[in-house]
Amino acid sequence: MKTILKNEWTIALLAAILFIPFLGAVHLFDWDEINFAESAREMMETGNYFSVQINYQRFWEKPPLFFWMQVLCMRLFGVNEFAARLPNALCGILTLVVLFRIGKKIFDEQFARLWVMVYLGTFLSFFYFKTGIIDPWFNLFIFLALYQVYILSLPTTLTYRPKHAIYAGLLLGLAVLTKGPVAILLCLVSFIVFAISKRKLLLKPIEFLYIMLFCALVCIAWFGVDIYKNGTWFITQFIEYQIRLFATSEADHGEPFFYHWWVLLLGCFPASLFFIKGHITRTDNQQQQHFKQWMVVLFWVTLLIFSMVTTKIVHYSSLCWFPLTFLATLFIYKTITKRDFVTIPKWLTIAIGVVGILISTIITALPFIVMYKDKWVNKVEDAFARGNLAADAHFTVFDGLGGLILLLGVLQFLIAKNVKEKTQLLFMSVTICCLFTAILITPKIEAISQRANIEFFKARQGEDCYVETFGYKSYAHYYYTKKQPFTDTLSTKIDWLLRGKIDKPTYISVKVQDQAYMDTVPNFTKLYYKNGFAFYKRMP
Repeated sequence: MKTILKNEWTIALLAAILFIPFLGAVHLFDWDEINFAESAREMMETGNYFSVQINYQRFWEKPPLFFWMQVLCMRLFGVNEFAARLPNALCGILTLVVLFRIGKKIFDEQFARLWVMVYLGTFLSFFYFKTGIIDPWFNLFIFLALYQVYILSLPTTLTYRPKHAIYAGLLLGLAVLTKGPVAILLCLVSFIVFAISKRKLLLKPIEFLYIMLFCALVCIAWFGVDIYKNGTWFITQFIEYQIRLFATSEADHGEPFFYHWWVLLLGCFPASLFFIKGHITRTDNQQQQHFKQWMVVLFWVTLLIFSMVTTKIVHYSSLCWFPLTFLATLFIYKTITKRDFVTIPKWLTIAIGVVGILISTIITALPFIVMYKDKWVNKVEDAFARGNLAADAHFTVFDGLGGLILLLGVLQFLIAKNVKEKTQLLFMSVTICCLFTAILITPKIEAISQRANIEFFKARQGEDCYVETFGYKSYAHYYYTKKQPFTDTLSTKIDWLLRGKIDKPTYISVKVQDQAYMDTVPNFTKLYYKNGFAFYKRMP
């Protein structure tokens, strides 16, 4: 590992090899990936790069920074899956370099390499750099902003403190332009909790003013100009949407309070189990202890806030991955260097063995389960899921290879005596498992869940027609038909498309449960049914 993670350049090269290849091998997933890529595509279609749109109407849920990144990549590589996901692959490269540099500065080079290893060998953090969603950049901006505040809050005197306050404000403003003011909430609450724990303000009033001023300048560069040009409509809708996310179950994503706790425990395996011990692991000096306290505060503030939010989606708690992997690394570092006589307790070894064997068994068995689906698929009660599973996904016995590699890594962890060797093999096996799973299994999951629908929409490209979904929400028909700008707002109304006096061929996609209704709608012809979706056509 020391050779592979020798310096920033080798880390960047390794990250590029892991994150960039095969980005375009799988269709974008509905909703978020397609939603964001479509907004970037519509910017290019209309030439309006200032306003975020979806279906050529103002989209108030997100600010534009991430879409600008996607537009830049689409300009270079075309409107495709690779370009839509490339910003996050680049974010993954930058993130690992950042972790190495911060770890080396606060601890030493060995700690820095371990932190990179742990972050790479964590399931969710690996997969998110191969997606086209907003959160990786959002989280990185927040983490870097708080790192600047950490520097300001150190008890030592710095030669020129204001620059760190300026950096913190600029980075916080970029986070707001990426996803919204929840970035300010997370940072502010973390700062207040940390200050209370220290029983002092930590920052000078002028430094706090610098942070707010430069954050405001970045935000005004877009929000302020939009208010000046278009009035307060966008900002009003945007704020109302943020409130709905906190107060109601938006888009059927209501989950119990402890949802994110389980997501972190299982999704961030094996770092999540080492993290438990990292909480009580001591540091060697005041600077390290100070950073550890910041990470503990950031973790619990993020987890508790998003546990209280009514709408819960996996990536909402993804900011926790920075402190989670740091604390896991701290324990591993102390164990490997044999400082303070830290050892891996038996309960932790057993927990890693149980969870690791369970996850590796599922990944290894999944291809076989699907290959022999004829023996059990008829027992699935949900008609849509049963239709999805009818897809010919072409699973083979080799698709579970990643699970076998993970199993070997877990078994080696259980039986090996050398702590350094066993932990390295464990995290490396997770990294390789994630890579193989992304290449071999993810395309087949996409084939089962949505490919029939995507292929129907792609077949409509270039045809002068209307395409819409009925009974379910989707963005796929906008992106994959390459829908062009329009002025007739009637075409956005499903009732008009179903029964109005249309002037073009109209195609409707429904899920299997809505077939019975569509069969009763006059003038529609059922084209075919495939993998849980039925497709209808109506002529003018």
